[in-house]
Amino acid sequence: MTEPASLPGWRHVYSGKVRDLYVPDATPDGAAADRMLVVASDRVSAFDQVLEPGIPDKGVLLTTLSLWWFDRLAGGDGGPRIPNHLGADHVLGADDEPHSLIPAAVTGRAMLVRALDMQPIECVVRGYLTGSGWAEYQQTGTVCGIPLVEGLRNGDRLPEPIFTPAFKAPMGAHDENISFERTVELVGADIAERLRAASLEIYTRAAKTAEEHGLILADTKFEFGLDADGVLTLADEVLTPDSSRYWDADAWRQGETPAERMASFDKQIVRDWLANAWAPPREGEPPALPDDIVTRTSARYAELLERLTRA
Repeated sequence: MTEPASLPGWRHVYSGKVRDLYVPDATPDGAAADRMLVVASDRVSAFDQVLEPGIPDKGVLLTTLSLWWFDRLAGGDGGPRIPNHLGADHVLGADDEPHSLIPAAVTGRAMLVRALDMQPIECVVRGYLTGSGWAEYQQTGTVCGIPLVEGLRNGDRLPEPIFTPAFKAPMGAHDENISFERTVELVGADIAERLRAASLEIYTRAAKTAEEHGLILADTKFEFGLDADGVLTLADEVLTPDSSRYWDADAWRQGETPAERMASFDKQIVRDWLANAWAPPREGEPPALPDDIVTRTSARYAELLERLTRA
């Protein structure tokens, strides 16, 4: 995995599959930082593995789209404001001119954010039946333990969006799908209800926006934290092709199922290729991505950004 960049004024403290996290240099070891720098890399992951090579400009595309969605959800779509973790990324200098707090080396791929008490729940919302949900439904008629009507097909729209949380596992382990009741045990009834309500509201608003741009938001996942006042706050990335499944609406209406073969604007291209190229139990190092898979994935990410953000 590519080493995180050395950034003046910031100290690297953590790397996930895609993002690198920094705190100000002045933050004492072991102390909580009041702000952090989140840098999106070009790394891509599938089956809980970071793959090589990365996707060119992916970090910039993910950050640009997250910032666009944060703005929309802060009232830009006409709905109520959803609090988010973004901090002011400029300060006034001695010359009264704004100066960026984000190092030039990561401009365009970094977000300055407020530190939060992050909740250990990955808040997944599914509006369509696909992926692991489809696999479970075929066996049990349920998705994450939630009973669904009979006769659904891969790629079908669900009668209503469902909240299917997961417990965020430590680095290197698999996230664990859990019931809402287990969520209550982990974070308490009040927080669990707030997480579910906020997730379903955001999904509904985002799905409407996507539909207006000829896209289907099949499913997505959110992360939340509490600020110093206990306000539930949207954090991390939001509604990117790394955290969501986007489909072409026209292709879906024409019945191009199963969903895995539908025109998708996410990393499904990578998932499909790796599923065929790396046989279970998928141990050891995964194979390198071919050039055409990298190029096609990059083009899909760019097309999603262009389709969503154009007037």
